[in-house]
Amino acid sequence: MSDHAHDSHTGPIKTPAQLLWTSFFSFVAPIFIIIGLVYYVTSGDKPAAGAVDPELATAQRIQRVGTVVLGDAATIAAAMAASGAAPAADGAAAAAPTAALSGEALYNKACVACHAAGVAGAPKFGDKAAWGPRVGLGLEALTASVIKGKNAMPPKGGSTASDAEIQSAVEFILAAVK
Repeated sequence: MSDHAHDSHTGPIKTPAQLLWTSFFSFVAPIFIIIGLVYYVTSGDKPAAGAVDPELATAQRIQRVGTVVLGDAATIAAAMAASGAAPAADGAAAAAPTAALSGEALYNKACVACHAAGVAGAPKFGDKAAWGPRVGLGLEALTASVIKGKNAMPPKGGSTASDAEIQSAVEFILAAVK
């Protein structure tokens, strides 16, 4: 057999110097190229957001989005005037208080969400068996528990209705079970 039988199976790297340069260009050079590209991209002279007046830009980013004011229409209008806020486009903040809701209207607005389906143990509308023990408490006691809230029901059933409106809603509910 010939000593040159394996010459056709050898690779392109013949010397240790060639192996060193191949390793360098395969692994080390790409890392330096990537570092150079990152440096090039991040070193550009780009103006930062709000660079003209950084204090103003910071103040605009952290300003309040809104405020919550509780009270009647006069209190809300006074608070809006003090803060420099413009009144609502529909004039709702400066409008006079609306007419009192009837018992049925308040029930349909606030109470029906729970009392129609019996959510969280609420007695269903018109269910004489569920309302029976409650009817015995009387109108004043039921109205007081609605105003204060009871079990899962929030105060005033989660509405902003007046005490008189709450009483008319309780009367409407009780009329359905009598």
